[in-house]
Amino acid sequence: MIRISQLKLPVTHKKSDLEKKIYTTLKISSSDFLTWHIEKKSLDARKKPNLFYVYTIAANVQNEKRIIKKNQNKNVTIKEENDSYHCAPTGTHVLTYRPVVIGTGPAGLFCGYSLARMGYRPILLERGASMEERQKDVQDFWKTGKLNPESNVQFGEGGAGTFSDGKLNTLVHDTHNRGKEVLRLFVKYGAPESILYDAKPHIGTDILAKVVKNIREAIISMGGEVRFHTKVTGIRTKRSIDFSDEPALAMLHLEDTRTNIGEDLLTDVAVLAIGHSARDTFGLLNLSDIKMEPKPFAVGVRVEHPQDMIDESQYGKNAPESLPAAAYKLTAKTKEGRGVYTFCMCPGGYVVNASSEETRLAVNGMSYSGRNGKNANSAVIVTVSPEDFPEKGILGGLAFQRQLEEAAFAEGQGKIPVQLFGDFKKNVPSSSAGAIAPQMKGAYSWGNVRSIFPEFIARCLEEGITEFGKKIPGYDRDDAVLSGVESRTSSPVRILRDETLQSSVKGLYPCGEGAGYAGGITSAAMDGLKVAEAVSQKYMAFDNPKNV
Repeated sequence: MIRISQLKLPVTHKKSDLEKKIYTTLKISSSDFLTWHIEKKSLDARKKPNLFYVYTIAANVQNEKRIIKKNQNKNVTIKEENDSYHCAPTGTHVLTYRPVVIGTGPAGLFCGYSLARMGYRPILLERGASMEERQKDVQDFWKTGKLNPESNVQFGEGGAGTFSDGKLNTLVHDTHNRGKEVLRLFVKYGAPESILYDAKPHIGTDILAKVVKNIREAIISMGGEVRFHTKVTGIRTKRSIDFSDEPALAMLHLEDTRTNIGEDLLTDVAVLAIGHSARDTFGLLNLSDIKMEPKPFAVGVRVEHPQDMIDESQYGKNAPESLPAAAYKLTAKTKEGRGVYTFCMCPGGYVVNASSEETRLAVNGMSYSGRNGKNANSAVIVTVSPEDFPEKGILGGLAFQRQLEEAAFAEGQGKIPVQLFGDFKKNVPSSSAGAIAPQMKGAYSWGNVRSIFPEFIARCLEEGITEFGKKIPGYDRDDAVLSGVESRTSSPVRILRDETLQSSVKGLYPCGEGAGYAGGITSAAMDGLKVAEAVSQKYMAFDNPKNV
């Protein structure tokens, strides 16, 4: 197969134009041509308003070697690498019980799927509700303000990423094709094929919810089990013969979050794929002497601008309507050396109340697949490290998050606190909108968002947004809408794991974003595959486990 790189065409081109470009680049006729597909597609807006799509194409042609030999174009090469993914059990240790996966976010779902596909019949535990029930709970919360602490934007099938923009790009260096496998599985279970080649793939919250449900049903069809409303509230260990008498997993204590009825579940292996908001579980792990460490993360605000303003900045004036809502990514360094950057940018999206605890309020961004809302929103966040946390110790970052969220809840009197950037700079409350009406899921209240933060964070946010105005005209306009608090950017702790991916308790595998090993849907799903591989390299699959 031949790979053609750097094929550039105007954004208004037709499919036939692309095919003709392939012919002329390879210097072939239709009789030599068999099939082709897009490997990558990106938008080149460096010379706006002249906009181009840039393609990488894989073409299957006759007389491949002859065509390459006579073609002097450096962008025409033989495609030699294999992008397939394969995982099969090679372990020799005998499992007595079915492996357990704790959490059904991307890490847990893809780990559970991989284990089920290999014949391990995993049991997936989810403290929250199924997708169908969870969507109703979230909509009810946004409408009435009545929070279900176990079924909300953070907890439930699909994890926190379900109510987001559904971005599927990642910066993880992928030498094992796990990222490609994740995208292939997304397509298999309902995502559009374009995510396989788009440079910045996304599917939106609406499509993501359907994909998650389909993956769950596939896990069940392959012998797995998914239990909702089931929270792990205790971990019991034994002395491990295999690991020189180190503690090893023996049993999990479970609790039904609706009835508070408990049960014990015996297991040799559990994957700890909890989300970054499972604060009570972090506390349990800390009390259970499972080794963890505090880690840096970032906090800040959501900022809203008109999507038309962002489109013009990124595409130029009078850009074709066929172009998608434009995105951006911005970074700055403050005078005191702190990083300020945009995160989880949602074109045509909504700011959502993403709270999971009573009297504490957090926000996030969300888009539907069409990205057709009037506003663009993004987190603007400041890096914080353990040295900044008022409380020291392993859970100091968690306590800092809670402190900010309590201040946000108080400032908005239970609603999302909102402020105009001009008033943020003056440190005075806002009372109404300017030209930009907030686009939010959940009730909001005008006030003083700046008052939520320690002054060093507020100062960095002001400096960062002002700097971003030099890169996107109008970004620092006085009527830009700020809301807070964006506190759940990543996990405040890392659950330590060794070279076999096990924690200080053998048989317990930390996994994904909550454990501190991922940052987004795709990287979390990739880590889920990686942990499933580790389990399969140690343990054999089986036919008759005891904890059926």
